[in-house]
Amino acid sequence: QVRLLESGGGSVQTGGSLTLSCAATGDNVASRCMAWFRQAPGKDREGVAAIDSAGRTNYASGVEGRFTISRSSGGNTMTLQMNSLKPEDTATYSCAASVPPCYHQSLGHLAYNYWGQGTRVTVSS
Repeated sequence: QVRLLESGGGSVQTGGSLTLSCAATGDNVASRCMAWFRQAPGKDREGVAAIDSAGRTNYASGVEGRFTISRSSGGNTMTLQMNSLKPEDTATYSCAASVPPCYHQSLGHLAYNYWGQGTRVTVSS
């Protein structure tokens, strides 16, 4: 079992930056793959960025070069640094974790078993 708690959402103007954090508590956190997903009103949930237990990363094409995913050395804190934010980045962002052990960097929601409650990000033009 693992529990996930996001923080760091808020409101910024276009071009601004935000940092989201996901605190993971539970068993074998460091051995799990983790990811950030987002869902805007009226749209499907989409994978934003993923990181496996070895630190390898994967990004959605629309955020690559602007967002950076990382995790602490102990693996229990995951961060999403978001730069050059656009109005289309407005969504509720959730972190997710897989069962251990895990070595993929999937952006598909079916690859993850545990979810946080989400944190809201609003980017105004």
